[in-house]
Amino acid sequence: MARRPTPTSQLTIEPPAPTPRAPLDPATMEIFERIMRERRSVRRFRDEPVDNAIVERVLEAGLWAPSPHGTQPWRFVVITQPANREQLADAMARSWRHNLEMDNEPAEVIEGRLAGSRRRLLEAPVLIIVCLYMADSDRYPDPVRAEAERTMAVQSLGACVENMLLAAYASGIDAGWMCAPLVCPEIVVDARDLDPALAPHGLIAMGHAAADPKRRPRRSLDTLVVWDDRT
Repeated sequence: MARRPTPTSQLTIEPPAPTPRAPLDPATMEIFERIMRERRSVRRFRDEPVDNAIVERVLEAGLWAPSPHGTQPWRFVVITQPANREQLADAMARSWRHNLEMDNEPAEVIEGRLAGSRRRLLEAPVLIIVCLYMADSDRYPDPVRAEAERTMAVQSLGACVENMLLAAYASGIDAGWMCAPLVCPEIVVDARDLDPALAPHGLIAMGHAAADPKRRPRRSLDTLVVWDDRT
């Protein structure tokens, strides 16, 4: 079983010294925009390892995401051993099968979806379970603020994952964000013997793409924005 990760650490990483803000130069901005636009969600991976330095770079990118009160309410569980990935895939598959059966999905659909999910977890040489960790968050006596505190933490977790996805792509590695742990967090915790204070919210499968994924088109900006100060 996995060693329970320590939720807190005595080590801190100081932010860089402040410098006068200026726009990025055009060449750097072009690279930045290209990374955002070309990043894709990959589901098939080649049997090639990912350098540990890249994994650490991706993890560090996550810790610079904004968070409520600077609490960084996320923890990361990194899985690279094939046997551990297989154990996690089997445990999650049992839960998903139950859910699909409750939805009255045809047997062939269930088997197909389970096979695709299992393959994705086993092919990716690196899995990163992104967990919500609320122990350092503010406590409130009323349910409204308590729920808002949790919502802020979840929002920051999404920003954290986006940082990691962009860092992976910028490093020449592809990744896919899976939300399956949300529907079976206790099973994920039990499968890898994690600290119960960790609440798995997502899973990043990371590696070298074996095939280009089909990319969904984006809506145009004018369909997503409401300008309240334009006449």
